[in-house]
Amino acid sequence: MESLKKSILEKIKPTEKEREHLTKVADELMYKIDCLTFKVGLVGVKTQLVGSAARGTWISGTHDLDIFITFPDDTSREDLESYGLSVGRQVAKEAEHWDEHYAEHPYVKMRYKGFDVDLVPCYSVSSASSIISAVDRTPFHNEFIKANLNGLEDEVLLLKQFMRGTGVYGSELKTEGFSGYLTELLVINYGSFEKVLEAASNWRPGLLLDILEHGKLKFEDPLVVIDPTDPKRNVAAALSLDKFCTFVDMARSFLCNPDESMFFSSLIPPISDNEIVERLEKKGSSLLAIVFKTPDVVDDIFYPQFAKMENSVVPMLDKNEFTVLKAGKWSGEDSVVMLELMSGTLPNVKMHRGPPVWVRDHAEKFRDKYVDNEDAYSFTIKDGFYVAEIPRKHISAVELLKKELANCSLGKHISKSVKEGFEILEGEQVLELKEDGFRSYLKSWL
Repeated sequence: MESLKKSILEKIKPTEKEREHLTKVADELMYKIDCLTFKVGLVGVKTQLVGSAARGTWISGTHDLDIFITFPDDTSREDLESYGLSVGRQVAKEAEHWDEHYAEHPYVKMRYKGFDVDLVPCYSVSSASSIISAVDRTPFHNEFIKANLNGLEDEVLLLKQFMRGTGVYGSELKTEGFSGYLTELLVINYGSFEKVLEAASNWRPGLLLDILEHGKLKFEDPLVVIDPTDPKRNVAAALSLDKFCTFVDMARSFLCNPDESMFFSSLIPPISDNEIVERLEKKGSSLLAIVFKTPDVVDDIFYPQFAKMENSVVPMLDKNEFTVLKAGKWSGEDSVVMLELMSGTLPNVKMHRGPPVWVRDHAEKFRDKYVDNEDAYSFTIKDGFYVAEIPRKHISAVELLKKELANCSLGKHISKSVKEGFEILEGEQVLELKEDGFRSYLKSWL
């Protein structure tokens, strides 16, 4: 195991040259910010490098810098946003490119000397439990990890890379996996990369980890890791049940057969046209793809709406008796909801069960409606219930989606995009979608 770990660390641990370059660029940016805040007379405003770059837990080749501009806690929200954005814009004038992003409050994201940089304004508060905005607790995460990691940085790098390779790393809504801070806490709690995997191989949903034993609330998430800096917060709240279970499964697989390829296997090659056709022929099921233009909004807004769309479309199909075997979604320039159905078509006839015969009032109304109805194919009693065979409203899943998709619960921005135009691809029509990212997704999903 030690030789394997050493081999992986040689590939993922930043070189001294990389670390020096990161420090130089971070210091340069923080100096520029300090000069700007001094120039405009902002008192008590400080800059701080946070995240993995500040904690020595970043992986070689991942050039991300999170620089926080901390304002006194008596600063108004309006001033924090105004000055924070103004300073960010001034610094970004020297960037390769930049844009403004909007989460709880606006911040600047830019590309600067090979680094993806976030310039985030926040409040300087006394503790993480008295935050004013969500990002205010991040500096406290920095302090806790630096004080408690105790030379385990390499173990964090190994765990992060293992999670990357197995597709469970990243707490953004798109991924629903493990955050960097969460991986650091797991290493602190268990003591090493191997011990995290050994423990994870026996995890069950509902597991509670509370390093400081100060948690105050109950959570219903698959994994609960109480934030050492805020007893009311679950650090693992973004982790989905499927990603939790995937990590458990991958931990067991690795411990049974340690293999370096598991650390680097997340890049799935795109599926070919022939492979798609072969899989469709073998399965004999019906494949549908709903394709629409991805709205121009940040991920934190888009992905909850995307999940909402999937969770609305599937029940609508089920309600109309189209059995959904599985569903999934992918997003790039276009967004795609994938649906695999038992069958994309249904017979013209539908069995419509009415009330029990002994519930007289309702039963007689049902009987009167269907017993001599020319549109009903038959009328009978089965297991004590009146049953009418009637024409089915929708016999094609494609036609149902074309007519009813806009009426599903899609969210504001997706609804607008769908109304502007969407298409439904069926079976081999999916071959029209050529983007490598989608094809890689489809290879693992189909």
